[in-house]
Amino acid sequence: MAIYITDECINCGACEPECPNNAIYEGGFEWAVVDGTSLTGEYKLEDGKTVPVEAKQIPIEDDYYYIVPDKCTECKGFHEEPQCAAVCPVDCCVPDPDRVESDEVLLERKIRLHL
Repeated sequence: MAIYITDECINCGACEPECPNNAIYEGGFEWAVVDGTSLTGEYKLEDGKTVPVEAKQIPIEDDYYYIVPDKCTECKGFHEEPQCAAVCPVDCCVPDPDRVESDEVLLERKIRLHL
């Protein structure tokens, strides 16, 4: 499953630099697939929509940090545990029960993001 940040986030920003996929953004800031990757061209999102990798996407959350599920791999292939959860002082980086994903899916996403 992807990780998400709950509304208990205190906006400390400790999680953002720890993410190997650049999947964490400050609330209200737009995101793009290309951020933190060397991708070019287009990328197919998990919902089936294909977007230019440079295209700015609407923020998922306005008030606190958020994780883009299309870029989250739970740090699979990088670390033993999700780094955002490891550094969060208020334990608000938690598995998303609405987005259950196997290790295979997460590792495939990692490969797609980091060609």
